[in-house]
Amino acid sequence: MRMWIVLLVCCGITAVAIYLSITSGSFNLSVLDIVKTLLRIDRVPDHDLVIFEFRLPRIVLGMLVGFALGMAGAVVQGITRNGLADPGILGINAGAGMAVVLFMFLFRGEMDLTGSLSIMMMPIFGLIGGLAASALIVLFARQNGELDPQRLILVGIAMTTGFGAVTMFVSLKMNPQDYEMAVVWLAGSIYSANWKFVLAMLPWVILLPPLIWTRYRALDVLQLEEISAKGLGLPVDRERLLLLVCSVGLVAASVSVSGSIGFVGLIAPHMARRLVGRSHRHILPVSGAVGIAMVVVGDWIGKTIFAPAELAVGIVISVIGVPYFVYLLVRAEK
Repeated sequence: MRMWIVLLVCCGITAVAIYLSITSGSFNLSVLDIVKTLLRIDRVPDHDLVIFEFRLPRIVLGMLVGFALGMAGAVVQGITRNGLADPGILGINAGAGMAVVLFMFLFRGEMDLTGSLSIMMMPIFGLIGGLAASALIVLFARQNGELDPQRLILVGIAMTTGFGAVTMFVSLKMNPQDYEMAVVWLAGSIYSANWKFVLAMLPWVILLPPLIWTRYRALDVLQLEEISAKGLGLPVDRERLLLLVCSVGLVAASVSVSGSIGFVGLIAPHMARRLVGRSHRHILPVSGAVGIAMVVVGDWIGKTIFAPAELAVGIVISVIGVPYFVYLLVRAEK
């Protein structure tokens, strides 16, 4: 019952943010204008352009990215048994981002980076980079055959720094036009969203979250010590690998269309655990709902607080996320 109440509250917050995002901006629209446009009554070309080409794709993409990052964060924290773990902090975002920037650099003269084929291929490159980052992190963070939560954070921070340095080096080798696109993308922004980006995200969001949710019992068992989990008959390594690949897939798809939006995967699962308890049957959907609300609200704040200039949603969420991360570190020390 509590889970449904929390989901309804998240939906309400998201609905308010959607209303504000679709009605306000440099071109204000009334509710009547929006209803007429959506129902195709008394069509106005300007309204069609603003809603269907600019605002609606941005809102839908923000919802998909928030949902994917929220669920991926819950999985990463579950398989590492570390409440401070997050795809961004562990370097998965950075690995996926580095791979996508390499894709932009290597194929800049051979294909249209805004074309359908390119947009569909970027998540694949992001997946390869994210999996490579995950493999290195797991390799260096293991101690006596088990994942050490503290080593995991330290290795993740080191990997993030290293991947970030490679990404910056490669982006500086680009021509000015591609460099400008890469810098805006790396900040974590959905302001250039379009329906191609939405279509690129859909297969990942349709296929992977249901698969993750079917493994919620495995995630609950993985909260035990590794010996205890194996004693209960759980194939620990296989389940951990499957869940890690699914979470990296969600992160890679998100990074490929929106850049590196950090802290969603850290904050959303924490809020979910506080609100609905420790069962991943409830944590996973609530983490996704909280992630949706964070990205949609953050994007609305970013495009209105400094209007007509815009602030990337990744920066807005980081402003909130950094103090929260420090709070979690202090609390963990105590």
